[in-house]
Amino acid sequence: MVNCEITKEKITIYLKKTEAALAKIKIAAPDRSHSKKIAEDFLNMANSYYSDAMHFFEKGEYVDAFACVNYSHGWLDSGARLGLFDVGSDDTLFTLAE
Repeated sequence: MVNCEITKEKITIYLKKTEAALAKIKIAAPDRSHSKKIAEDFLNMANSYYSDAMHFFEKGEYVDAFACVNYSHGWLDSGARLGLFDVGSDDTLFTLAE
């Protein structure tokens, strides 16, 4: 049987990966473009979910922390794939199209 328990050690790995991804993100869209507003919204959502994940983690609510950190990283991956964020060629922290 596979161990599917969300432990403190496991959630810490996900939190650190998303923290590194948040630190690497640069908005790629031009300042006056509609895409810049979308990129800022995506980044705001990612930061908000990451903050929620940390809140739940600190309370020992690892399932909720896991859910939030995955939403956070999903916003980052989506923005990277759409070209809203410059992540270089980092396909370790991000799911890139190519």
